[in-house]
Amino acid sequence: MTVDEIISYCLGKKGAYVDFPFGDVPMCIKVAKRLFAQIYPKPEDYKITLNCDRVTGEILRSRYPGVIVRGYHCPPRLQPYFNTVYLNGIVPDDELKSMIDHSYTVVTGKLSKKTREGLGGIK
Repeated sequence: MTVDEIISYCLGKKGAYVDFPFGDVPMCIKVAKRLFAQIYPKPEDYKITLNCDRVTGEILRSRYPGVIVRGYHCPPRLQPYFNTVYLNGIVPDDELKSMIDHSYTVVTGKLSKKTREGLGGIK
C-alpha cells in the first residue's frame, strides 16, 4: 500500500482524524484523542506503528520477523502492545489492513461506552 492508501484507509474509520503532536513526523491517526496509527511516510524510513494486544502482537512478530517488530519508540513496558511494521512490500496489503482494523478495535475498545456511542455505536 502507498502512504496515501494507508492514510485513506485509516481515515475511513469512524471518528478518525490526523494529528501531528510530535512535529511533522510521525503523522498520527487518532480516534477520540487516542492514537491508533503512527505513519512514518519518508521513503528512507517507511513504516507504521499500530496498537495490538499482546498475543496478536507476538503472533505477527513471529510470522514476519524483522519486518514487524515491537513498537520501536515505546517504553519497554508498552512495547508488547505496539507493533512497528516496516512497509517494504513483504506484509500483504490485506494483512496490513487487518492490523489497522485490529489497532482501531483495540483503541476504541478502551473508550467509554458514551464515547463509542458518540462515534456511531462502535462496540
